Amino acid sequence: MRTAISRLTLLRPRSLRDALRMLRDEAPLTPIAGCTDVYVGLNSGALADHRFLDLWRLDELRGIRVVSGSLRVGALTTCTDLIRSPLAGRRLPMLVAAAREIGAVQIQNRGTIGGNIANGSPAGDTLPVLAATEALVELRSAEWVRKVPFAGFYTGYRASVRRPDELITAVEIPPVEGRQWFRKVGTRAAQSISKVVMAGVRADRPRIAFGSVAPTVVRVPRTEAALASGVSLAEAQRVLQEEISPIDDVRSTAAYRRRVAARLLAQFWADTAR
Repeated sequence: MRTAISRLTLLRPRSLRDALRMLRDEAPLTPIAGCTDVYVGLNSGALADHRFLDLWRLDELRGIRVVSGSLRVGALTTCTDLIRSPLAGRRLPMLVAAAREIGAVQIQNRGTIGGNIANGSPAGDTLPVLAATEALVELRSAEWVRKVPFAGFYTGYRASVRRPDELITAVEIPPVEGRQWFRKVGTRAAQSISKVVMAGVRADRPRIAFGSVAPTVVRVPRTEAALASGVSLAEAQRVLQEEISPIDDVRSTAAYRRRVAARLLAQFWADTAR
């Protein structure tokens, strides 16, 4: 009897070097690790990919450490790893807060930060944190390594600058100066996809990012500049409404998302006041 997986090919490299060679020589291949989204697509019959590269055993892509002053998080670092990491808790508590909001414990044990980035959903909970902290995404092929500013990583809805022969190997977050803040608004208190998600850093130059209000996660530089200039909160909220472009979908309406985004901005500004 044929099943949903009968037509699939799975390659299992033994090292990162082996994985990069396979991406170059055995294309096309779709990298997978925790598979929290792949299995959903497979079960629904919506999965277009047929050939996969299983990275789960590559411990070279795990770990959280400080490198040249930046917090380096390996692509296979799971949400649970982030939640349990004292280093991540000290350096980037809003990333830990985001990791706590991703699914149930089973999903947190499997879901990886590299997968969250690669998936590219505008509702991805960790993505506004990476945008607000001006992270770098490390991409590696068999021939080169390059680091892409997070702000330039996505080119559209679930589309990025990653080439088919490249893997996301890590994300690097520079030191964050200022008060960190994260909030997710969903249908339930837990285990829900965000209607709106926001991360912010309050400093002399505020940095604010939203998810679920545009085709990709977005920074709102005009709103940031308005707040930094000392305008009223109401004026900053008006500017925000011009910067975001939410849509109606099965989870919410554009009008609701606009109202929630404005309220989150107000809450962020109040909670981080000295």
